[in-house]
Amino acid sequence: MSSRKYEGLIILNTKTTEGSVDELVSAVGKEIESEGAKLDEVQQIGRRKFAYNSRHLESGHYVNYFFKAEPDAIVRIQEKLKLNGHVHLQHFQRVA
Repeated sequence: MSSRKYEGLIILNTKTTEGSVDELVSAVGKEIESEGAKLDEVQQIGRRKFAYNSRHLESGHYVNYFFKAEPDAIVRIQEKLKLNGHVHLQHFQRVA
């Protein structure tokens, strides 16, 4: 199988973060890479308020991760990030 390009929009809950937001963003990037993905770019969009409270949060830190990975790595990445209490929401899509 060949690698494909993906974009992952991840919303982080930074309320309970002990370190800096940058450290958290970097740690999530390492989790993505630990499943065999190769990060190309990380864009921090920053804190945004939600239109409505989502699981007791009114805002989150939005980050776009651009990476190359095997198609089956996406499922593993999603499962891994589900276990990360700082990852509030995640959405992955293929980039043409």
